[in-house]
Amino acid sequence: MQHIRYQNSAMQVEEIAISDLASRYPTPFYCYSANAFRQQYRRFANAFADFPALICYALKVNSNQAILKILAAEGAGADVVSQGELRRALAAGIPAGKIVFSGVAKTAAEIEFALQQGIHCFNVESESELYQISQVAEQTNNTAAISLRINPDVDAGTHAKISTGKSENKFGIPWKLALQTYQLAASLPGIKVTGIDMHIGSQISKISAFDQSIARLVDLIAQLRELDINIQHIDFGGGLAIPYTAEDIDEQTLLAEYAAVISRYASQLNCQLIFEPGRFIAGNAGVLVTKVIYVKPVQQKTFLIVDAAMNDLIRPTLYDAWHHVAPVIEPQTDAPTTVVDVVGPVCETGDYLALDRSMPKVAAGELLVLHSAGAYGAVAASTYNSRPLIAEVLVDGNREHLIRPSPSYQQLIDLDSVPDWL
Repeated sequence: MQHIRYQNSAMQVEEIAISDLASRYPTPFYCYSANAFRQQYRRFANAFADFPALICYALKVNSNQAILKILAAEGAGADVVSQGELRRALAAGIPAGKIVFSGVAKTAAEIEFALQQGIHCFNVESESELYQISQVAEQTNNTAAISLRINPDVDAGTHAKISTGKSENKFGIPWKLALQTYQLAASLPGIKVTGIDMHIGSQISKISAFDQSIARLVDLIAQLRELDINIQHIDFGGGLAIPYTAEDIDEQTLLAEYAAVISRYASQLNCQLIFEPGRFIAGNAGVLVTKVIYVKPVQQKTFLIVDAAMNDLIRPTLYDAWHHVAPVIEPQTDAPTTVVDVVGPVCETGDYLALDRSMPKVAAGELLVLHSAGAYGAVAASTYNSRPLIAEVLVDGNREHLIRPSPSYQQLIDLDSVPDWL
């Protein structure tokens, strides 16, 4: 990533050295590049510039208000999965008409709030939800624009915990039941069928999986139109993979291949195209900065014990995610290396950030960065072991801003309320 790199032997985010940031913000902390977000959004949007496309950034990957402000200024819409995310998108200036509401468990209160705002569409995941939306819309004298999220039963070849397009996953309506569910939707009061939706998983590098899924949706659209159910937009979801190492996938080649598949179908659809990219925009726009507390050699291996932990970045222990770990000061090319586990302070064996990594030798007190931490990092953090949520810092050229402070221990304790009888 050109915005996060070594410059004069020191790791920089845009024009500011991470070591300088660490002198002002206690480690661990997340640091994001504003221009990396802009660049990735523009790359994705430009790939579909020849079509009527709405790019709905998936808030679940990183929903900080500063990040949303950046993307709103670029013209992004939003893909949300809760009332909280919807409120965040609106607060950041993303128009309601550019927001799609996904998720398998929308409550009546969430549906009513979304209807009041005038969102673009609900992506409906079950027949039960369809009835609920109809009931709420009718009770509030609204009409809900909906699309059905179709589960195409396609294996995207990704990790089991981020697969969403197979028949055993909880998401979407089985494609074999799609026609009858659409006919039900068309018959319900308060419902206006406007689109069709899919989302088959995350970190997908098999373009054939997208191709197979889209082909099934295109076939459904033709059948629906024969039934006078007019599909006005097709939502292709998200899930496009990013590189986590220099030897990983070529991101631009993958995007071009993906766009080619979409273009092949889109030319015959006469529909608005909706996309829900998240990781592709945010993943490589951020790093996690941490400090080595102890170096602990044992008989079998060496542990680098750092001040970041699984509660700060749960991805490695949750689904075996791989993040490149590097010293903030660029090592010499001939620097001796050792194989280490990078582990944190949390009282769990699963508290690790990297396992069996060959790294230049580092000492206690040195700074490390975990790359590709802009997505599913801070948003999934917790206060386990009474560790406060860590800070988030944004760099934009030579400017920096603390976009979320870390609470004090007292602020964390004050979230509790003790009954007066104790």
